[in-house]
Amino acid sequence: MKKLSITKAEDLGNLSVSLTFSDDTVQILDIGDFIRRHPHPQYNKYLNPQKFRQFHIENGNIVWGKNWDLMFPIEQVHAGELL
Repeated sequence: MKKLSITKAEDLGNLSVSLTFSDDTVQILDIGDFIRRHPHPQYNKYLNPQKFRQFHIENGNIVWGKNWDLMFPIEQVHAGELL
């Protein structure tokens, strides 16, 4: 079985992203909602739209920050669930 990974991430505005996975699944996630429900100084800065847009794909994951300040388990984002 092929390892699941994110192949494309697109900023949709309003702190939401569209993620395309290696199995062609597409999920739209409201990351801002997650941050507001789980406030933490490391995450809160990504409520700023300019900082939020600085995500990138690394090793098949969507991440924010040089040291992966914010990232989510691939299984959760693939299922469309941010716990």
